[in-house]
Order: sequence, then C-alpha cells, then structure tokens
Amino acid sequence: MEGLTASRPARAQTAYVTLVTNADYAMGATALMKSLVWAGTQADLVVMYTGGVAPEDLNPLEALGARLIQVALLPTSDAFNERHARRNLHGAAPFTKGEKPSFHTPLDNFAKLRLWQMTDYSSVVFLDADTLVLRNIDTLFAYPQFCAAPNVYESLGDFHRMNSGVFTARPSLQTYDSMLAQLDQPDVFWRRTDQTFLEHYFPDWHGLPVTYNMLQYVWFNMPQLWRWSSVKVLHYQYEKPWQDPHPKAAELAPLITLWHRYLDGKAAPDLDILENPA
Repeated sequence: MEGLTASRPARAQTAYVTLVTNADYAMGATALMKSLVWAGTQADLVVMYTGGVAPEDLNPLEALGARLIQVALLPTSDAFNERHARRNLHGAAPFTKGEKPSFHTPLDNFAKLRLWQMTDYSSVVFLDADTLVLRNIDTLFAYPQFCAAPNVYESLGDFHRMNSGVFTARPSLQTYDSMLAQLDQPDVFWRRTDQTFLEHYFPDWHGLPVTYNMLQYVWFNMPQLWRWSSVKVLHYQYEKPWQDPHPKAAELAPLITLWHRYLDGKAAPDLDILENPA
C-alpha cells in the first residue's frame, strides 16, 4: 500500500491502531500495548510509526507482538505544512488549558488518517499513544464509523466537542482519498490538527461515553465524573506521565503512578484497590 510498509501480515480482521512519531511516544505506546494485552484483547495490535522513530525504540513494541507499519507523512502542500508547523500552530491557536510537551509535533498528527488505507482490517479502533486501556473494549469493533467520546475535562459545556484520542473507523481507500481531497484546501487551518479535521469530516459523529476516553484533567476538574469501576480508557492529554519533572505531579500523582505500573510491571495492576478522587 502506498505510504505504508508493514513488518508482517495482519493476524485478525480487527485491530487497535496507534501512532508513534518519536521516542517519547514509542515509550507511551509500549505501556498502551501492554495494557491491551493485559485486558485480554483478541484483536491485532498495530503501531504506525514515522521516520522520526529509531529502530531500537520500536523493539519493545515488536516484542509485545505489535505489527509495525512505517507510514509516510501525508502528501500535503508546503503551505499547509507551514501553517501547521508547531511554532505557527501554537502561535495561532495556543493551548491555554494545559501544557503540551516539547516533543509534541502537531503536523505529524495527520498521519493518523493513513489507518483508512489499512483495508486488510474490517474494523479498527484508534488509540493515542498516551492512553491506557484499563478494561477490555473489544465490543467497540462492532460499533459504526465514526464513534468518539466528547472532549470533556473542564465543564459539561465541552460535550459538543469530540476528542480524537479514541475512535472507531472502517478502513476504506475511498474514504482515505476523500479525506485527502478535503484536508489540504487553500488557506485551511485545522486548529487542533486531526481532531478538528475529523470533527469536520464526520459532523454527525456518534458519541461514546466519556469512560471510553477519560481525560486526565477530569481527575481534578470534574472529580464527580470519575469512578475507577467504569473507566475503560485513560487518556493523558496535555502533560505526559513519563515527563520528569512533571508540571502537574502533585495534582495527577495517582494517575502517573498507575501509568508507570503498566510500563514497568509484569502483570496488570489491581484496579479494584484504586481510590476515586476526593
């Protein structure tokens, strides 16, 4: 497939897909893949990676059974790339609610769209590399395209916006070509990159419960929404749990500790002993 180079054939009709663009996100994806294995998934595990990832950073992912697929960045115009370069995007649409780490490269996010080229799968679930799957979510493969959870982490007013850290998709070359045709239009600016584009492309997106993409800021902004017994996917938006020093270490200590247990542990943590926020 043009723009894709896979390390092995597909092993199932369904797959969890993530995107890795540097060593930091490769480490995040390692914790994510371990969480999927420990959750007992029957789906294939796929890691898309760009040219910015060294082979040694991918070795732990391959050891976990992941199918590695090298992806080229999308064939977007120089003008499009300049508008969405980190310095320009952060200047035109700054992140005011939290801190994006220095390794955040917004233009690379659009490579997510290449998952629609993976027609050897009938159904996929995309997960950002800074997520953990705490409970089996294989039922999502039966959900329609396009399902995503609302971008809720500050107030109930956020329910009208979606977050693209977790979503369901049906690979299709026709859909992929249609996306490319709409993506790179003169003077277009997708202020939150793939997330804004996907919300535009799928205006009637189907809403998942927030528990399928529980954003970490809910922990301290909306603690009444947080119940460990119902959280299925934990998403470390903004600051990442492996950052040291961590800008919000005090506020997010239990979530940071949990992530390290997935990265460094030999078995799934006991979620039943976790305490809900006060």
